[in-house]
Amino acid sequence: MDSFPKNALGMVRKMTEKGAEMPEKAIAFQGAPGANSHLAALDYAADGLPVPCFSFEDAIDAVKQGTAGCAIIPIENSLHGRVADIHFLLPESGLHIVDEYFMPIAHCLMAKSADAEIRTAMSHPQALGQCRHYLRKRGIIPVAYADTAAAAAFVAQSDDPHAAAIAPRLAAQIYGLQPLEDAIEDSPDNITRFVILAPEATMPEADGPLMTTFVFEVKNIPAALYKAMGSFATNGVNMTKLESYQQGSSFAATEFYTDIEGAPGDPAVDRALEELGFHCNSVRILGTYRQARPRTVAG
Repeated sequence: MDSFPKNALGMVRKMTEKGAEMPEKAIAFQGAPGANSHLAALDYAADGLPVPCFSFEDAIDAVKQGTAGCAIIPIENSLHGRVADIHFLLPESGLHIVDEYFMPIAHCLMAKSADAEIRTAMSHPQALGQCRHYLRKRGIIPVAYADTAAAAAFVAQSDDPHAAAIAPRLAAQIYGLQPLEDAIEDSPDNITRFVILAPEATMPEADGPLMTTFVFEVKNIPAALYKAMGSFATNGVNMTKLESYQQGSSFAATEFYTDIEGAPGDPAVDRALEELGFHCNSVRILGTYRQARPRTVAG
């Protein structure tokens, strides 16, 4: 908690204490009050109790320790790609993906004075990346910070009259900053996908399209990945996401983070996963959940 800016600590303590009274309704998120993840938690569960955490690891630990019923974590953005390294964090956490949520992102430039001459803008690297054309056009230097709202809190207590923050407009209200310009993101189609993490896996009723997320490590032999992908192609299972990453320092064992449409129990998915296992050292399902947005486009 002490890693948050001092002017955010009071609200952080208040929200944390409120969540502790009803941990089953507490939703852990990474960032200071007013961050996009705070807004996502409020939108996702109207009766939930958002609990600020300094890092993604802290949010996950809150769920593991029982001080929060779930965590809401951003994993990818339509403009700037991957947000959290969930493929590293989730498998070792023991938590499960039980839902997903998509939220449009709107960035606001804010400062201590409405007529400030802005030279630097502080924010999370994702937000800076989503506003990079705006900043470059105006000659504003981007400065990376832990999260958007914490950047707003830092600017509010700073003595630099030329410093601004990029954050949700809510952060300006919380920390007493002046909104200078709204919707400064480089594209109006700016959406972040969040996943909801919980201690227990769920199997939602098949009253709509489902998504299954898993990680796998292919065998280090020629054509292993090609054959692994064929498992889904031959069984007609739609793969919507595939990201590779390295575990350890050998660079010999490549792992993949994957989303597919469908769920274990579907004959086609079961066949695909069984065939996948022949070409892999390991396969681990991280969760099955309802699709918040349909992936297959009719046509």
